[in-house]
Amino acid sequence: MSDAHVPLIISTDAKRAQRIPPRQALTRKWPVLHAGTVPDFDRARWTFHIFGLVEYPWQVGYEEFFALPRVQVRADMHCVTRWSKLENLWEGVSTRDVMNKVKLLPAATFVMVHCDHGFTTNLPLADFLGDDCLFAWKHDGKDLEPDHGFPLRLVVPLLYAWKSAKWVRGIELMAEDRPGFWEAWENGGYHMRGDPWKEERFRDQ
Repeated sequence: MSDAHVPLIISTDAKRAQRIPPRQALTRKWPVLHAGTVPDFDRARWTFHIFGLVEYPWQVGYEEFFALPRVQVRADMHCVTRWSKLENLWEGVSTRDVMNKVKLLPAATFVMVHCDHGFTTNLPLADFLGDDCLFAWKHDGKDLEPDHGFPLRLVVPLLYAWKSAKWVRGIELMAEDRPGFWEAWENGGYHMRGDPWKEERFRDQ
């Protein structure tokens, strides 16, 4: 159930007549998939920072970040491992509101999402700043489970779910694209963008 006091955004994919992308299967469960172990969370030591091609870097602690204005997003989720979970209700802070805390330099066109345990994923800045993109800490009205990214998960509904990185700690602004963890050849060579409707699962050899 949505909170009437928090703005609600409906993702464009959730408005499609056909909501399951090619070669995906509907699931009502929520599979847990990630590399490595779930990181420990220390509220007092947790920080979030934005750096790279910005006029001045920005860093805050847990209380300040989680006091930012909230938004809710109703969206579908599509995993590259071929499952799709529909009608997710996320709550957190929009990526646009977070990025308003810094001034981007003109050359900034890509982001690298940095997470606990050194995990990363890359995104075009335009995708990262989509209307339905947010840093979420709630799912369907409850705090995210640690397995699903608590305390903070990026959600980019229009791309495959590996781009919705778990345990986010920072954003790097870049002039050129570079592969993150799963996009690197040694970890599978996943696609640099990852549009499920175009089946952008893997990088070209």
